[in-house]
Amino acid sequence: MTMQMGDGSASEVLSQTPASIPAPPTPTLVSRVKWVFLGPNGMRALWRLVLFLALVFAIRIPVNRLLHVSGRITEFTAKTVLVQDGAAFLVVLIASAIMGAFEKRSLATYGLPVRGAFGSRFFEGLVWGFVAESATMLTLYFTGTASFHGLAQHGTAALYFGAMWAAAFLAVGFFEELLFRGYPQFTLATGIGFWPAALLLSGLFWFAHMSNPGETWVGGLGAALAAVAFCLSLRLTGSLWFAIGMHAAWDWTETYFFGVADSGMQANGHLLNTTLSGSKWMTGGTVGPEGSVIELIVVSAVIVLIFVRFRRPEPRLTAPLS
Repeated sequence: MTMQMGDGSASEVLSQTPASIPAPPTPTLVSRVKWVFLGPNGMRALWRLVLFLALVFAIRIPVNRLLHVSGRITEFTAKTVLVQDGAAFLVVLIASAIMGAFEKRSLATYGLPVRGAFGSRFFEGLVWGFVAESATMLTLYFTGTASFHGLAQHGTAALYFGAMWAAAFLAVGFFEELLFRGYPQFTLATGIGFWPAALLLSGLFWFAHMSNPGETWVGGLGAALAAVAFCLSLRLTGSLWFAIGMHAAWDWTETYFFGVADSGMQANGHLLNTTLSGSKWMTGGTVGPEGSVIELIVVSAVIVLIFVRFRRPEPRLTAPLS
């Protein structure tokens, strides 16, 4: 097979010299700035996250002043936790709503749909949280490192403190889940993917818990693993409702029901008189069960069980994130 060329082909080839090929346009300062801040889908994820955090800090000051909240827990009581974490949740909720209006997205996109609020997923999470922390405490009991000595509260007082701590830890669940697994998780996922974002935020969750009085690296690692479990439930159920219920019940069971230290803090008004003794690796020492290797094992098992329970992801979160 031969290839024939017309009379003008040679001159055409010779005419296409490198000098005649137009050079690509030199990026201007404006185009470079736009590239830094804007991507194919608008403002880049990093800057949207920075804007969200700026809103959180800006809203926090007037809200805290309005509610006379100091921003730091000085005594570990149900009322103090309820007011401070309730105010913190309100701040994050307002900031999320503002960003949602800016991005034309609802709170459901950030994991908090009104539909399904306090529904079956939430109550299932409550059961999981209670069972998980009970598994830790009963393991300590059967290994001889925990003992129970009757009730610290009776009658009306038991009901009062039980309800107050339930409300307090529900506020904690709402605040921490929306802050770490809500808008920041969704936004970072659009930039770097769901699991890189989840692991990064779980590391920040670990860092945040290290500021608790008496916390240890084992307790911080347990908090990070719990964060991974909550992220997995978000990924597989499509919302934060299961995680909020589990988070609240886990803390309530540890702090109120069993009456042991939570990150080194002993609750004012708890149900059971529980004593921990023996190796701090088993009991967590002054930190409480959060600093126990038993808790690490239990949380790891919870991650596996969540995957088994909800192993068919919701369509919204399995779709590619742009």
